[in-house]
Amino acid sequence: MSSAQPSGNDAGHGDGDLASRLAQTAGEIEALLDALLGDAAQDGEIARPARLLAAMRHGSLGGGKRLRPFLTVETARLFGVAPAQALRAGAAVELVHCYSLVHDDLPAMDDDDTRRGRPTVHKAYDEGTAILAGDTLLTFAFEVLADPATHSSGDVRAALVLLLARASGLGGMAGGQMLDLAAEGRFGAGAAEKLSEVEIRRLQAMKTGALLAASVEIGAVLGGASAGQRTALAAYGRALGAAFQVADDILDVEASPEQLGKATAKDQDKGKATLVSALGLDAAKRERDRLSAEAVAALAGFGAEADVLRAAARFAAERTN
Repeated sequence: MSSAQPSGNDAGHGDGDLASRLAQTAGEIEALLDALLGDAAQDGEIARPARLLAAMRHGSLGGGKRLRPFLTVETARLFGVAPAQALRAGAAVELVHCYSLVHDDLPAMDDDDTRRGRPTVHKAYDEGTAILAGDTLLTFAFEVLADPATHSSGDVRAALVLLLARASGLGGMAGGQMLDLAAEGRFGAGAAEKLSEVEIRRLQAMKTGALLAASVEIGAVLGGASAGQRTALAAYGRALGAAFQVADDILDVEASPEQLGKATAKDQDKGKATLVSALGLDAAKRERDRLSAEAVAALAGFGAEADVLRAAARFAAERTN
C-alpha cells in the first residue's frame, strides 16, 4: 500500500474537496451517459427505438448523487488510472444502479410514483416500456465495461465484468431484492416476516451494499491494485455500503418527501425489515456512525491521497437526502 502516513483519524480532513469532486464526477458521468445514450445506432446495432431510448434516458439522466461512479473514479484515481477509463467503468456501475431503480419503482416491486422529484419511468411511459428500459440499461452496462475503450487488457475487462455481475445478480442486488420481497410476506400468508438482525444485515449487504462495494473494487481492479490494497478497499466498500443503507433507513423515518425526492415512511408502512425496526432509531444511528468509522479505518494504510474516500464514508452516514 501507499507508504504515506495514514490520515484516517483527521476528522473532517478531505471533506472540503468532497462536494466539488462529487459535483465534478456527477457532471462528467452525466455527460458520458448522455453521449452513450445518443440517438445514433452504434456498430453492431440495427436501430435504437426512440421510445425505449427516451425511457432509458429518463431513468438515468438528470439527477442523483452518482455516488457509485464517484467511488469507482476516486478509487481508480489512487492508482493513476486515466480519467476516461475510470469514467467509463463508473458509467457502467451507474447504469446498473439506474436499472435497479427503474425496476424497484415498478408496481410489482415498490410501486413508487416519483424518483428524484420526477415521475418514475413506468409513470412517465408505461410498465412494459419501463421493464424493457431497465433490462436494456443492465445489459448496456456490460457492453460499456467489455469495450476495449474501458481497458486495453481483455483479462482486466473480464475481471470487471465478473465483479459487476456478481454484485448485481443472484448473490448480490437481485438476490437481496428477492429476500426483501419475501420479508414483506409476498409469498406466504401475506404478513411481513420478522427477520433477525443477522438476516437484515445479510439482506442489506446484498441489496444495497454489494453494488457500492463493487464500485470501489472495480476502481481498484482497473488500477491494478495489489492483493493487500484490494482487501483493504473491499473492506472499506462493504462498511460504507452498510452505513449508506442504515442512513437510508433512518432518512425514510426522519426526512420529508421533498428532501428525498420520493415518498417516505414506506418501509414502516410495508413492514420492511430494516435496522431501524430491529434496533430502534437511536441504536441505528449509532450503528450507522460505527460503520462509517469502520470504513474510514479500513483506509489506514493509505495516505492523504485517500482523504476524499474517507470523506465519502462520512458523507454516507451524514447525508440528508
